[in-house]
Amino acid sequence: MEDLTGRVAVITGGAGGIGKSLAERFGREGMKLVIADIEAGALHRTVGELRDAGAEVIGVQTDVTSFESVEALAAAAFAEYGKVHVLCNNAGVGPPSAAVWDTTPNDWKWTFSVNVFGVAHGIQAFVPRMLESGEEGIVINTSSPDGPIAPMPTASVYAATKSAVTCLTECLDAQLHSQSAKVRAAVFYPSGQGLLDTGLWTSDRNRPSELARERPRSTPALTVAQLRERGMPIQSLDELAELVVEGIRDGRFVMILNPERAIATLTERLEKFSRGENATEMHQLG
Repeated sequence: MEDLTGRVAVITGGAGGIGKSLAERFGREGMKLVIADIEAGALHRTVGELRDAGAEVIGVQTDVTSFESVEALAAAAFAEYGKVHVLCNNAGVGPPSAAVWDTTPNDWKWTFSVNVFGVAHGIQAFVPRMLESGEEGIVINTSSPDGPIAPMPTASVYAATKSAVTCLTECLDAQLHSQSAKVRAAVFYPSGQGLLDTGLWTSDRNRPSELARERPRSTPALTVAQLRERGMPIQSLDELAELVVEGIRDGRFVMILNPERAIATLTERLEKFSRGENATEMHQLG
């Protein structure tokens, strides 16, 4: 899909962070946009900013944990534009870091509901419509290196969800390819040379009360500001958005910056696996 002008893109978690950077980059390509987010205020502001920048865009408040909500998003997108070419299942959250035995049932329910079920709902609601339209298309699912490539043991819940997203995406793409479909799938690994300054750090703000943590966290949440003070570099989100645009054009299944680092990590993990060892080790921040 080399020419993106006039193509239609849907982005969940699109009102801020990586999703917003994707929307801005797609808008500069002349794409028509459908921005989905659970936060109505942020969604309204982002849609306004995109329109002011010249993009053709609509916003649809969406809770990706609800299939009915994602189905309504798909219906709205196809009603507005008649087709969808790029679906970015990008919405994500992160629970408090903790030893696995100190996580709570609601940590798992909430994070899997957004990070995994949200992706599955996007596939279920959009892919049948995309296939039926006969248009060329791509489903891009946001994973993370902190799971399928290098599991972060302090963030076991988050790492498990992102491993699931990668596995799900590989299965989806294999199935689409086996049917010679004009729709394909890709997995996006936001990473780079520093921290990602996104809403993931404050995702508790959108955590449903019924899935609140059953007991207080033992340590206060780290903030991006604190990590900046420790000298942690910040990865440009615009660079990640550019990576996705290039990946769409090049037909890549894996979209990741500096793939050599991932290859080295996976090679080391394979060597440990071959020796019957645990390839995951503890690493401390700063």
